[in-house]
Amino acid sequence: MKDLVPPEGTLTIDSDHAPVETDTEISAEAQAEEPMLNEQQAQLLMQTLHSEQNLLMGALTGFLAAMVGAGIWATVTVVTEYQIGWMAVGIGFLVGFAVRLAGKGVAPAFGAVSAVMALFGCAVGNLMTFTYFIAMSEGMSFMEVVTQLDFAIAAEILTSTFEAMDVLFYGLAAYFGYKYAFRQVTQADLDKALGKGF
Repeated sequence: MKDLVPPEGTLTIDSDHAPVETDTEISAEAQAEEPMLNEQQAQLLMQTLHSEQNLLMGALTGFLAAMVGAGIWATVTVVTEYQIGWMAVGIGFLVGFAVRLAGKGVAPAFGAVSAVMALFGCAVGNLMTFTYFIAMSEGMSFMEVVTQLDFAIAAEILTSTFEAMDVLFYGLAAYFGYKYAFRQVTQADLDKALGKGF
């Protein structure tokens, strides 16, 4: 009986009897359309990106994002009376995006700062949550308890309420904070390096 399946590696024919491009040919054509930077253009691109980055602005914006994230974490936990660890991932996203937007960074320092800010946001969120519950149990206002907090008391609250699962969530917060902190190179950036933006 005749085999109707063509041997591997042969061209297939469409209804118009025209050869169909293979995946290899398509990808090669797509690659040919992508602008290739020579060494000088690549250096110009990196110089431009480095000149536009601002670590201080990125850190300040990341800090504000961490505090907003901490407030949301604490509010959700107080309202639901349930700690949702995945909120830590949200803080990581929020901080990373804020650092990227304001800092426009490409250097590793931006990722490190963002990861630290994300961890800080998680810690503050937890601290605010337990401070509220302490205030409720003692019949005090939230602000009364906050004014009595110092570093030693805050550290004691955080360590006494820390659970093994927190390692996972804090780690994810730091990971996403780091990952999303870096500027994404756009087509406009490439055009500028190629001299098309002038």
